[in-house]
Amino acid sequence: MNRKMIFLNLLFILIIFSCNTNYEKFEKSIFSPDKSLELKLFFNNNKLHYEVVKDNKIIIEKSLLGIEGEIADYKMGSEFIVNNISYNNKYEKWDQVWGEQKTITNHYNEIIISGKFNYDYGADYKIKFRNFNDGIGFRYELESPENSPTADNIPTTIYKNKKDIAVVTNELTQFNFTEDSNSWWIPAYAYRRYEFLYANTKISEISRQNFSDLVEYLNPDDRIGPEAVQTPFTIQRDDGITIAIHEANLTNYSSMALKVDGTKLECDLFPWSDGIKVRRQEEKIISPWRTIIVANSPAELTMTTLTLNLNEPNKLTDTNWIKPGKYIGLWWEMIGTNQSTWGSGPNHGAKTDRVLEYLDFGSKYNFDGVLVEGWNTGWDDNWCCSGDGGKFDFYNTHPDFDNKIVAEYAEKRGIRLVGHHETGSQIANYESQLDSAFAYCKRNGIRVVKTGYVNDGVQNIKRKDENGKIHKEWHHGQYMVEHCRKVLETAAKYNVSLVVHEPIKDTGIRRTFPNMLSREGARGQEFNGFMPKDWNNKPNHTTIIPFTRLLSSPMDYTPGIFNLTDYRYNSPEDRTINKSHHIPSTIAKELALYVVIYAPMQMAADLPQNYEGHPAFKFILDVPTDWESTITLNGEIGEYITVARKDINSNDWYIGSITNEKEREMNIDLSFLDPNTLYKATIYKDPIDGGWEQKPEEIVIDEITLSSEDNYKFKLPKGGGHAIKLTPNP
Repeated sequence: MNRKMIFLNLLFILIIFSCNTNYEKFEKSIFSPDKSLELKLFFNNNKLHYEVVKDNKIIIEKSLLGIEGEIADYKMGSEFIVNNISYNNKYEKWDQVWGEQKTITNHYNEIIISGKFNYDYGADYKIKFRNFNDGIGFRYELESPENSPTADNIPTTIYKNKKDIAVVTNELTQFNFTEDSNSWWIPAYAYRRYEFLYANTKISEISRQNFSDLVEYLNPDDRIGPEAVQTPFTIQRDDGITIAIHEANLTNYSSMALKVDGTKLECDLFPWSDGIKVRRQEEKIISPWRTIIVANSPAELTMTTLTLNLNEPNKLTDTNWIKPGKYIGLWWEMIGTNQSTWGSGPNHGAKTDRVLEYLDFGSKYNFDGVLVEGWNTGWDDNWCCSGDGGKFDFYNTHPDFDNKIVAEYAEKRGIRLVGHHETGSQIANYESQLDSAFAYCKRNGIRVVKTGYVNDGVQNIKRKDENGKIHKEWHHGQYMVEHCRKVLETAAKYNVSLVVHEPIKDTGIRRTFPNMLSREGARGQEFNGFMPKDWNNKPNHTTIIPFTRLLSSPMDYTPGIFNLTDYRYNSPEDRTINKSHHIPSTIAKELALYVVIYAPMQMAADLPQNYEGHPAFKFILDVPTDWESTITLNGEIGEYITVARKDINSNDWYIGSITNEKEREMNIDLSFLDPNTLYKATIYKDPIDGGWEQKPEEIVIDEITLSSEDNYKFKLPKGGGHAIKLTPNP
């Protein structure tokens, strides 16, 4: 036998051996396509750990992987048998139906670790790791062995003969930071879902008590669950490297919170009422992607596409009916000024004639939609927080609202109705009407629906089982995750898009179902409307959420309030103006928010009479909601941010810049503009001696000429903003 033949035989033997031999120990690495980010995997003593290195700096040190539970009585845990390691990579570009930018690059290197858990009856697993230039994603794919024995041959366990074939009792994923960095966070397991101001502490200082001392008091009676935070969770290291932990493609699983232990964070899944974290009636579980977004700066962090790239492509064959746009509506006069009500009575807002007035105004100024809240029955009883019943009806109208007249008038004026489904978190009631509710929308020309799940309190979602027994579930648990997906898919069936308030977190599902337009999921403008002065949003709030909440999805913040002072009535019955109430913003900042806080359905939230004849209203009418590209020009978390976006339908650019309670001088490089082009810049700014406490409703409008060669300097007063429209000169 010649030497060549011997070599080939040995090679064949080695290949066969590597494919069938269990690994006892290894260290493997994959790099991001640009080589700046390294993912290291360590396997020893049947334990699998990972490490993240950014530019040769360890930013997440050895962190445990694992998941506990059973699939068809096959166990899962923290100990693995590894029998295969494979590699993959991908490069593609794909277009969004709508978004912050049209084209997204999906480029990653992948390593897949597979085998089975280290038990006599261990489940099979794959852990997929993808390394992108902007971060890392990994997930567990778990199933029973292909040739599993019959149930009679499997040892009896506590889940034997239960209807759940697969359960997860704990996910062991860790994020072990090397530095006790500054962090921005809101509490998990708290009474108001995501609607909290952000705390800023060292990672090790995260606690409910610190949150109460620094930001907002939490009732001790509501403090159940571990010391944990919601995601996205953002930190900034001393060297400027900025990191956010979140998840992608949350499907048939529970939401992830992060339990705090010093500088180590541990995955903590919101449980079912019986303590089980995830349950399935099939022999397979796929977790969401655990995501680690990594950037050199906060500004760079905001431009991540990691979450979207880790979701499945668009499943809707026809998307022509999905239309971004701007809307007005019957909302602020109830939530902000207390001039009208959702329920019955002389001040009921959604009267036919009043809605027609909004339609006239919206049509006059080419708005895409008019939101109508309080149109249906069910608002007069204890609609909030009953949970297991409910009187809401999603296709029967209030007696003084004639939907036929309104729908015909809207069609005649060329404007859409934006529907409203407030559920009060009465899930069973809503699900029993889903098809009827969205069929009603399709019949009446309603192409967008705002849903709501108002229901404060811990473990506040009531679920009725097949025996009629009531169980209290978490807002972010698997029960609500599956409910919200059911609503989204039903809406798509009837060509209806959604704007969801009091939502579960978004994890990029808008790529797969682009009719998921926007969510609230943070303290929006409404907290400036109904909260006491000391409890409303602070000027720094909108300089934090671009680096935290907005990493997950567009937000329905509802900007555009022009009447910032001396407006609020105490109640519809008491018409006394509350002169102590003051929204912490300026008109210039309200305009800038249309650029800074992205939403494909963007509201002009104030009353029509406050817009009519106001020169700053022109910016709201001009600013698009669908973009060709987006650049964050600068930003520091909780301090300031400047964002530039290019219109998808023209060569116009828009810039929005906002600051916290501090005034500052800004200098932005305009080299991103088209070269050899002069732009007419229409500038909306605060007066020099203005700010959120002084002259918030005064605005200066200038016109100058700018080009890509310019550095544009401007001043941001305390709590103020700066909005610019740039149009190429003919």
